[in-house]
This record gives sequence, C-alpha cells and structure tokens, in this order.
Amino acid sequence: MQLLDKLQWRYATKAMDAERAVPADKVERMLEAARLAPTSSGLQPFEILVVTNAELREKIKAVAWNQAQVTDGSHLLVFAAWDDYTPERINAMFDYTNDVRGFKNEGWEAYRQQLLATYPGRGTQVNFEHAARQAYIGFGAAVIAAAFEEVDCTPMEGFDPAAVDEILGLRARGLKSVVMLPLGYRKAENDWLVNLPKVRRPRAQFITEVA
Repeated sequence: MQLLDKLQWRYATKAMDAERAVPADKVERMLEAARLAPTSSGLQPFEILVVTNAELREKIKAVAWNQAQVTDGSHLLVFAAWDDYTPERINAMFDYTNDVRGFKNEGWEAYRQQLLATYPGRGTQVNFEHAARQAYIGFGAAVIAAAFEEVDCTPMEGFDPAAVDEILGLRARGLKSVVMLPLGYRKAENDWLVNLPKVRRPRAQFITEVA
C-alpha cells in the first residue's frame, strides 16, 4: 500500500524549484533501481547519463521545446540505447555473466550462440528499437523509485534525439537518446497540474482477466 500511495502522489511535474537539489543518495537509489531492472536476455542494452552540468542542460533545454524542468531540476537523466546489437556487445555481456557467476553453463553458452546467429543480422533499426524498449523498462523502474523517494520527475519524450545525441557525444559511443527524466522538487505555486486529480482509466476498462 505504501508504494501505491507514493504512485498516487506522483505526477508529471510541470514546475520545479530550481533552488532545491535532490540529495545524492536518493539519486543513487533511483539509478540502482534502473540498473536492477530486467532486460531481454539480460543484455542491458542501454546506459543512463546523469547530466548536472548547467551549460549542457541549457543546450538540451533548447532542443526540448524549452521545457523548464530540464534546467530547473537538479539532475537530468538521459536514457540512451545501444544503436545496434553487435557480436562484441553480446559477447561482452555473456562473458561478464560468466565472470560474475564463476562458471560456464552449457545451456547459457548455447543461448549465446543463438543470439549471435540472430541479433546482428536483424538490421540496425530493428535492433535499436528493441534496445530502446529495454531502456524504457529501466526508465519505468526509475520513475517508480523516484515516487518511492518522494522526488518529483517529468517523463520526457519531447526533445530532438539527434540534437541531444550531438550535445552529449553519444554517437561516438554507439548510443542514441530515447527518453529523459528531469529530477527535482515541485514548485506547487507555479504548477497548474499539482492539485488536479490523477486521471487513469477505470480498472474495468484497463484490466482483462483471462481465467
């Protein structure tokens, strides 16, 4: 119930208090929630950039419809997906898994070969779109963690991804920005949305139980 209360409390904050910074320990727990989120085949095909640099955030704001949360929040999380699945990336994650677990598993190695035989050949765009969907899983975990920490955030797709990629130098790293999450604290007196009821479709229109 506590988590549901927090989710009821959260909303897409429209005005943030530029004078209040989110404590580092809270940010770290949100990042860890995203890191622990599930991804297809455990590949974690995305990274998170934590942008606090004021100059960079001003540049990003200019290509994000001038949404003030980008600069008024204390942290901007940019979720950037792999631009492609390559054999090197797939092997690196499988090798890392073996290192962490301390052994090789025959079934796991067979699965590695299955992915190597299918993923790279699917095409760059298909692979990027798949990786982007995985990034959204981590993004959702971060949003929920922010609510649990009583930190305000604004899920944000309203930006020019190519421009953000250029500002943050993502192309050279084989990454493409997918979604952003400014973090901060609501400035209630300036936020038209803060006191409006949360609107979600009724359960009967949203959930279908198949027995």
